[in-house]
Amino acid sequence: MPVTVGVLALQGAFFEHVQLLKKAAEQESLAGWEFIEVRTPQELAQCDGLVLPGGESTTMSLNKGKGGLTDANVATIGVHRKPVWGTCAGLILLAESANKTKKGGQELIGGLDVRVNRNHFGRQTESFQAPLELPFLGQGAAPFPTVFIRAPIVERILPHHKGIQTEEVNLEETVVAPSRQAKGPAAEAATADHVEVLATLSRPASVIATQGRDLSPEKELGDIVAVQQGNVFGTSFHPELTGDARIHAWWLRQVQAAVLRRNKLGQ
Repeated sequence: MPVTVGVLALQGAFFEHVQLLKKAAEQESLAGWEFIEVRTPQELAQCDGLVLPGGESTTMSLNKGKGGLTDANVATIGVHRKPVWGTCAGLILLAESANKTKKGGQELIGGLDVRVNRNHFGRQTESFQAPLELPFLGQGAAPFPTVFIRAPIVERILPHHKGIQTEEVNLEETVVAPSRQAKGPAAEAATADHVEVLATLSRPASVIATQGRDLSPEKELGDIVAVQQGNVFGTSFHPELTGDARIHAWWLRQVQAAVLRRNKLGQ
């Protein structure tokens, strides 16, 4: 069956994502797949999977009113639990809690039981690149050339709640995603009650990178920069800016499996 994957195209590196998705589909020999830029509710409704690109999360939130696409429209991905991937700013939007944020300035979509720290690595001038081992890409995979630009990190894995993260609500400069319950058997099957950490960047390594020195990340627990919970995937870094399509190919396989499960359940 044909599969449509969308990239939210309101702000940020959406064009680069579309190009790497097409490249990944060729590598995976996925015939009949379509990749579209999403700006309207009608385009969003076509999608079997959605990418929330890097950019400025607050700006993306405020821009959703253009073309009739609102926070409520985009939030349907949290109800139907179709595969969604957020990079950098997209990771912030998918978090259940985000700090360093003025209350009322941005609404989160949620889906990942994590608290993110916005702009953890500092200003634009403190952006850096780092080769990072990503075990989920397969045994023996070469390090991935990650790009961090004013990137967030996951600073805490939160306990799983079906409602909102109530203990996060009263924290200063912290916003919490509204409660959005999965709707239907397919959505329920796509949820998970735990967050899987897929990649970390050691703290000493991240400091070295910002100083412009050669970087070889140490194998130790550090800043969490990639997570997955059910059908929801988030990365602090920008794979779309590398030309390396391996993560996009991996995610398309996740989308393919999700579509097969949903079709089996008749939804």
